[in-house]
Amino acid sequence: MMRQPRPATSQAPGQTGSLPGGPGRAGAAPRQWAVDVCGALAGAGLGVSVGSGLITLTRGSLSAPGGLATTAGELAGLAGAYLLLIMVLLIARLPWLELSVGQARLLHWHRKLAPWAFGLIGGHVLFITLGYAQAARVNVARQVWVFIRNYPDVLAAIVGFGLLALAVITSWRRARARLRYETWWVVHLYTYVALALAFAHQIVTGASFVGHPLARAAWIVIWALTAGVVLVFRVVQPVARSIRHGLRVVEIREETPGVFSLICRGRKLDRLAVSGGQFFLWRFLTRQLWWQAHPYSLSALPQPPYLRVTIDGVGDQGKAVRALRPGTRIAIEGPYGALTPRARVAERVLLIGAGVGITPLRALLEDLPPSTDVTVLIRASTAAGVLHREEIAALVDRCGGRLHELVGPRDQVRLDAAALRELVPDVARRDVYICGPDAFMAAMADAALRLGTAEHQIHQETFGF
Repeated sequence: MMRQPRPATSQAPGQTGSLPGGPGRAGAAPRQWAVDVCGALAGAGLGVSVGSGLITLTRGSLSAPGGLATTAGELAGLAGAYLLLIMVLLIARLPWLELSVGQARLLHWHRKLAPWAFGLIGGHVLFITLGYAQAARVNVARQVWVFIRNYPDVLAAIVGFGLLALAVITSWRRARARLRYETWWVVHLYTYVALALAFAHQIVTGASFVGHPLARAAWIVIWALTAGVVLVFRVVQPVARSIRHGLRVVEIREETPGVFSLICRGRKLDRLAVSGGQFFLWRFLTRQLWWQAHPYSLSALPQPPYLRVTIDGVGDQGKAVRALRPGTRIAIEGPYGALTPRARVAERVLLIGAGVGITPLRALLEDLPPSTDVTVLIRASTAAGVLHREEIAALVDRCGGRLHELVGPRDQVRLDAAALRELVPDVARRDVYICGPDAFMAAMADAALRLGTAEHQIHQETFGF
């Protein structure tokens, strides 16, 4: 049904009863040129990496027993290791890349590269073993034993390969669905150990680097820059930002059964550059939770000195957050995400949300210019599932927009392409922002595409880790 907007009850700034949102520093604009530069640098780096292996080739090395297999293994190792670095950079939280591309696309690229990187590393292991076995005129099993017994750096590399294999296995959809988030996260931390072991192995024994100081120096620079980027944007910057803003829990309020808003208080939040629709990685500094970082979107723009996030209280993490005490310190990493007003290309906007996915759209709605032609479509199984109803109604009213609430069981209240066409006839001329469960987002994106919406006008965010 279509619900007529009516204004929410207003309260003075700083009171956390309704927290309607407030002033803050605008988020940065996307930088497409930065994406193009990163792509060009990635391609150039791949050329340098493989080229460092090609320049060491000689006719004698190729014609020697096992020479072809060994050479193939060396080139595969260089290319595979480089692709692993690119995978790390894709999830290194580079601010301009996150804002311009969005986490959903970065994760997609990361996953697309994974089979190639692991396959090349596996090819490296196989061909190097075959090449050495042919050169020593022994069988493969004997050569593997020789590696383990007589080559300490190779043994370390084998351990690293095993850690990579574990990360790949736990990333398969079926395996991932059976794992707790915390288990999956810890397993993937060991990928950094695997990379360190691979780097040490290549520098010590790689034919491309032994006796070739220029190639060795170039490879060290590439790895050092990657490590530096990860250290700055995943460690130094979050720590500095957390100390600067000094966030603490003020209040935990139940919005609907099982869904809670977390109100935080901090310093200098007017200098926190964040846009509506973006999220932070939140780390609650208690004995049980300090090592876990979870992505939660703001459900309102900062109203200094307050921030608000609204989370689903189910699961181990949700239950632990519900039990937090006022005064608990919080560390944040971000803001991240491209689900912002700056992503739009049309004057008209359609926001589609379901479940807790309604909350980032509420913040995004607040950040849109008041003159924007806005339609908001909310899907919920029960009336209680329409989160922040009064706030959303007031914001829609401010824009003179339209608010549709589709409440009821899925088999009785359908939301498909036909329903979308009826509710929003001009959907093809709108930017469509979608947030909710993965299946819901996929279905809504497909419906919008079938109704003529261009792919670049559809915006959604996926929290992959």
